Amino acid sequence: QVQLVESGGGLVQAGESLRLSCATSGSIISGRYMGWFRQAPGKQRESVATITGGGTIAYADSVKGRFTISREDAKNTVYLQMNSLKPEDTAVYYCAASRYSTGMTFDYWGQGTQVTVSS
Repeated sequence: QVQLVESGGGLVQAGESLRLSCATSGSIISGRYMGWFRQAPGKQRESVATITGGGTIAYADSVKGRFTISREDAKNTVYLQMNSLKPEDTAVYYCAASRYSTGMTFDYWGQGTQVTVSS
């Protein structure tokens, strides 16, 4: 069973940076489609950034140029570097993994880590 554990969230001021980490256990992430999602209070969960097993990356328009997703398969870890944070980035951030190298759905989810950006 794949388990995902996010870390790195916290309270920062607008303009600052955070790096989220997603560590996996129970399975390797090499070749898996991985993603970061977020959910703000009262809003639906949205995709922030995804990376296929082959390394193809996609970002939400709202974070392009500010966020960077990366993977370190040797450590079974996926990262989300978040720069120039804005108050509207405040949300619970979730890591997700697919059973496949690409696709439309994710099969495993972490418990989430809170990111709060003050103005």
